[in-house]
Amino acid sequence: MTDTDRGTQRDRHSAFSLFTQQSLPACKPVLTPEWVIMTFLFIGFIFIPVGLVTLRASHSVVEIVERYDIGCVPEPFRIDKVSYIQDDSIPKNCSLSFKVPKYMKAPIYIYYQLDNYYQNHRRYVKSRSDKQLLHGQNEHGISSCQPVEVNNDRPIIPCGLIAWSLFNDTFTFIRNRAELKVNRKNIAWKSDRGHKFGKNVYPFNFQNGTLIGGGKLNPTIPLSDQEDLIVWMRTSALPSFRKLYGRIEKDLDVDDVVVVHLMNNYNTYSFGGKKKLVVGANWLGGKNDFLGLAYVFIGSSSVTIAVVFTLLHLLSPR
Repeated sequence: MTDTDRGTQRDRHSAFSLFTQQSLPACKPVLTPEWVIMTFLFIGFIFIPVGLVTLRASHSVVEIVERYDIGCVPEPFRIDKVSYIQDDSIPKNCSLSFKVPKYMKAPIYIYYQLDNYYQNHRRYVKSRSDKQLLHGQNEHGISSCQPVEVNNDRPIIPCGLIAWSLFNDTFTFIRNRAELKVNRKNIAWKSDRGHKFGKNVYPFNFQNGTLIGGGKLNPTIPLSDQEDLIVWMRTSALPSFRKLYGRIEKDLDVDDVVVVHLMNNYNTYSFGGKKKLVVGANWLGGKNDFLGLAYVFIGSSSVTIAVVFTLLHLLSPR
């Protein structure tokens, strides 16, 4: 071994020793009282205004929530709602109306809300095949889709309980006897459309079994363009959730009366679930004070800590 090799090995051992002893050159800020106080004040002065702006925006949300799962069941069938929803011979069309309380500027977001629906159940969440959604029939690893992976010895695309239970209520909005068009494009995440659902993958053998779960899919449209499916496949972590249905691209004026013609197809009666229609217009989406309150709380706590540290520093300086 040459002197050069010995020197290189010695440098490596020296650097490793410095690393293990945490003695490498590093920035080591000195946490003086003044520095800590200014940091907490800076956090407070940033977070409090942001929280107040977010709270104000949340309170300005114009949101209309209409529950329809009970009202859309005909009176004679309200004793046995499950039989009503499972009987295809009974019409499922229904109408409801609401008055716009405040001016709503486009775009106006349409959501459907489901309560007591556990999309976070372990078996439900696992019952899908991401490879199949992206690559189609060439991917045979669909055992995770049980119990909805094949029908008549042919694969189901898309397979799994999540796709099988696709929400299939529909809504049509009427104002002054004219239909308000609902834009159902670009309601799913762009990353999901482009990287999780194949552009050359088409529904196959879907909802052809004896037990129909939810909505059906157009077999001539690739999965990447089936945005209602893509939105549904992004499962919720909580038992009460909202999913985007579409957008109305026209403004709604105060006291406008909007009539909604809907098809009450989706079965939530078997497990005591609730269905609601949500109409809202705001850049935040739905009305929710949590984010604003969190900002205000963190900012106020930081200012309080800064004041306490200032008093301690003045009374007992270092």
